[in-house]
Amino acid sequence: MTQLRHDRDFDPAHGRAVTVSDAVRRITAPNAGPFTWHGTNTYLVGRDAVAVIDPGPTDPDHIALILEAAGPAPVEAILVSHTHVDHSPGARLLQQRTGAPIVGCGAHRAARPLFDGEVNPLDASGDADHAPDRELREGDTVTVDGLTLTAVETPGHTANHLAFALDEGEVLFSADHVMAWSTSIVAPPDGAMGAYMASLEKLAARDEATYLPGHGGPVRHAQDYVAALKDHRLAREKAVLDRLAAGDTTIPQMVSTIYAAVDPALHGAAALSVLAQIEWLVERGLVEADAAPSLSARYRLA
Repeated sequence: MTQLRHDRDFDPAHGRAVTVSDAVRRITAPNAGPFTWHGTNTYLVGRDAVAVIDPGPTDPDHIALILEAAGPAPVEAILVSHTHVDHSPGARLLQQRTGAPIVGCGAHRAARPLFDGEVNPLDASGDADHAPDRELREGDTVTVDGLTLTAVETPGHTANHLAFALDEGEVLFSADHVMAWSTSIVAPPDGAMGAYMASLEKLAARDEATYLPGHGGPVRHAQDYVAALKDHRLAREKAVLDRLAAGDTTIPQMVSTIYAAVDPALHGAAALSVLAQIEWLVERGLVEADAAPSLSARYRLA
């Protein structure tokens, strides 16, 4: 079984376009951070005309570099995979410069309604201003320069997350659903573990051997890697069940043990990940809560 890897040799090559294939180039935005690693990958697809996938954050310099890389080739479509502020706001800046339509994911939305009194801790990461000219659903296509990009709905990281399959070669632009440098953050209420796992199952049934993700380098032997991701999430689920069996009743208690080796600065994100696991366990009747699932609720095995 392929092990999860950390992709530490990835070179973001900030400030220039990197050739991935004859029809694909990558530009990594300089927005490095604990949740973006070296930055968000923007992809230019095409030769005599281009589609731009995920123009990134609101960064005029990054947009200028995209246009420089495109050169005389017109930007005919701007594709957006999902509405996090490191991926989608740049689409509006690029549209102002090119007039190209914004297509792809729909407006930002949560995976479920907020419970009474619940505050969404992820509000700042969502791009509430995203409004595509054309929303793509499963199987919808965009053709630029004779190349076809097909939408693959992959909710989980966000409710509106899309991947894009390229018809030239066995390539899938996997955005934040599958990455080699880190597992995707699945955090309620914007994300949902049940949807994420179902999306992994969908990708496992596809044929693409290489994924080009939203952060970090290519994912090779993608089917084996997707299987490893599934195993990783199931191991995390077992860890939650084990902690409940050991007597833990709160998410902070579980995080302190399950994520003992993780930088404490990331324990807030880890708590949201545990909450996502617990929500899915509650949905399946394996865990019970004394209130609506939340970071403050108490839990027990069903």
